[in-house]
Amino acid sequence: MTLLTIFSRTLLPVLLLAGAGFALGRTLKVDPRPLGRIVFYILSPILVFDLIRSSQLPPGKIALMLGFAASLMLIAAGLAYLLGKLFHLERAVLAAVVLTTLTGNNGNYGLPVIAFAFGEEALAYASIYFVTSVIMLNTLGLFIAGMGRLSPRTALLGLLRVPTIYAILLALLCSQLGWSLPEPLDRTIDLASAAAVPCMLILLGLELQRAQWSRNIRAVGIPVAIRLVAGPFIALALASFFGLPHMARQAGITEAGMPSAVMTTVVASEYDLEPALVTAIVFITTLLSPLTLTPLLFFLGV
Repeated sequence: MTLLTIFSRTLLPVLLLAGAGFALGRTLKVDPRPLGRIVFYILSPILVFDLIRSSQLPPGKIALMLGFAASLMLIAAGLAYLLGKLFHLERAVLAAVVLTTLTGNNGNYGLPVIAFAFGEEALAYASIYFVTSVIMLNTLGLFIAGMGRLSPRTALLGLLRVPTIYAILLALLCSQLGWSLPEPLDRTIDLASAAAVPCMLILLGLELQRAQWSRNIRAVGIPVAIRLVAGPFIALALASFFGLPHMARQAGITEAGMPSAVMTTVVASEYDLEPALVTAIVFITTLLSPLTLTPLLFFLGV
């Protein structure tokens, strides 16, 4: 399969739908926050629940993927911190760089790309990676954004407001205990799960249209280099170390090469952490991502 074919079959559909959201936001000035809350509190948890329940992943493989994803994110954030110190970045700028390097756009970008490229089994592993990134962003990410002002207790309590955590626990219970849902509820989950990915992509476009430019090339360059280039190489080494199965390896390495998470713009605005720089990093990494993801998918055997 050629690079052009890979791009047109796996990335172009994702970018076109995100582009529609971008155009909608530009022309009609649509506020992305209501859709973001729908995705965060309803559609995303249901999608994760459906993927894990239907995949029947054993707890051991789920724990393996959680460990792989968390290790990868910590290494990437640590590398960003070291480079930021080397370049003598200001404290707030350094925090913004580490935050945007910590987690990628593993939900509304990563999940549909992996679904198109590798199918349902890889998508189940990708959902575990996505859940890990949600946990990391709502604990370590908030701690970074607060520049050390948050207590560990506050960060942990923040997880109680993340519905995806409950979704994965319920899915594990259902799969391990063999529970089956009543037909009306099962069909409701199917409907919401099918709507999740398109809504995620439209939300991605709506969020990106609010991006601002930043002239801090060094600060922008660190997340670009780590997220799009170094990340997949680190993931390749970690995948061998953790002994990931083939589908988990494909999902994990692809997720490692995703652009910076859109949710970091929300965190940056909430904590007044260089929001213009953060949105610029998210926009630029997303804009450049097809140039790195296409050969990465080719390498992984799409």
